[in-house]
Amino acid sequence: MNFVSVRIITGDVARLVAFYERVTGASATWFTEDFAELRTASTTLAIGSTRTVALFAPGSARPADNHSVILEFLVDDVDSVHKSLTGFVEDFVNGPTTMPWGNRSLIFRDPDGNLVNFFTPVTPAAVEKFAR
Repeated sequence: MNFVSVRIITGDVARLVAFYERVTGASATWFTEDFAELRTASTTLAIGSTRTVALFAPGSARPADNHSVILEFLVDDVDSVHKSLTGFVEDFVNGPTTMPWGNRSLIFRDPDGNLVNFFTPVTPAAVEKFAR
């Protein structure tokens, strides 16, 4: 088995795609006006409109209603990313903070309220865990 993507259902695909293109630096591939993907080296972030929900399980997903999942992105320098996103991201949950498990994390919300964590490993154990 290989975990390959996460999909966000939204009422405004263009807005959310533009947001993730800006914060990640990745360019989206649009398949239809209702579905786009942003690919990174390790996974894909898929963004689908509410209209796509009916294609696989009507009523099973609601946009802007996530209260349990955090999207996490490994970045080279979370402090510089924080500086570059200041003025663009509207809702920072916290500024760069070193967590007990060794990652320096920046948590913010996307336009639909989903939590996003950009993090950089800073302790030797965390650095080793994510060594490429």
